[in-house]
Amino acid sequence: QLVESGGGLVQAGGSLRLSCVASARTISGYAMGWFRQAPGKEREIVATISRSGGSTYATGSVKGRFTISRDNAKNMVYLQMNSLKPEDTAVYFCAAKGALGGSSLYTRRGDYDYWGQGTQVTVSS
Repeated sequence: QLVESGGGLVQAGGSLRLSCVASARTISGYAMGWFRQAPGKEREIVATISRSGGSTYATGSVKGRFTISRDNAKNMVYLQMNSLKPEDTAVYFCAAKGALGGSSLYTRRGDYDYWGQGTQVTVSS
């Protein structure tokens, strides 16, 4: 089970840090991802991190503003979001993908095996 936290209401230009904890399994064998879904839109990739943590990917619209990281010892994944914009408003989901390769990255929604319930992020202008 994946549980996200850290969402909320923030003004444009502000920051939030999302956290995701895995309660039923260790995340060390999984690549992890953050996705988001805005009202009326498809769920889209935000950022992903490899099983080892050595490789990361961020989608173009958040590159340079958002950073994904993980702490396997704590079973946690984080998304640091800076310089937030109103268009970042969405429900943010944490996801896990069983990965054999330590450096593999996965960007497609269908790649992922487990999902959290999501946390709402609202950015006001």
